[in-house]
Amino acid sequence: MPGSQTNSSRLELLCEQRGLRMTDQRRVIARVLSDAEDHPDVDQVYRRATEIDPRISIATVYRTLRLFEEANILERHDFRDGRARYEETRETHHDHLIDTESGNVVEFQNAEIEALQHKIARELGYELVGHRLELYAVPLNSKRPKKS
Repeated sequence: MPGSQTNSSRLELLCEQRGLRMTDQRRVIARVLSDAEDHPDVDQVYRRATEIDPRISIATVYRTLRLFEEANILERHDFRDGRARYEETRETHHDHLIDTESGNVVEFQNAEIEALQHKIARELGYELVGHRLELYAVPLNSKRPKKS
């Protein structure tokens, strides 16, 4: 396989643990996603994968992303920029701050926010079992007029 490595990526190992058949092209896509330090969209995954194996089609990328998502190996996000973006499903929870000017996504954890969400759920008569927090922001030094 072009660009083959001897070590399996985290996603490859998860796929194998879940009994997914791993073709060479799926392995490349899994490695691209495991190596991603951002939240790539389909086109970005496709470009990165074809740099390793030019035989990978965009249809293969779409099918593989859907397969990984259905197996709960990959999370799909909609950060209001018109494109689905992906990241590896993790055991530790984190939230996202999205820079609406650059599209950069910052992952963060905040114990106060976590405690407040549980407190609000309890006050409303519920036990919090999950949540997703996305903050949309512009840099403080942005020249863009602020909304009131």
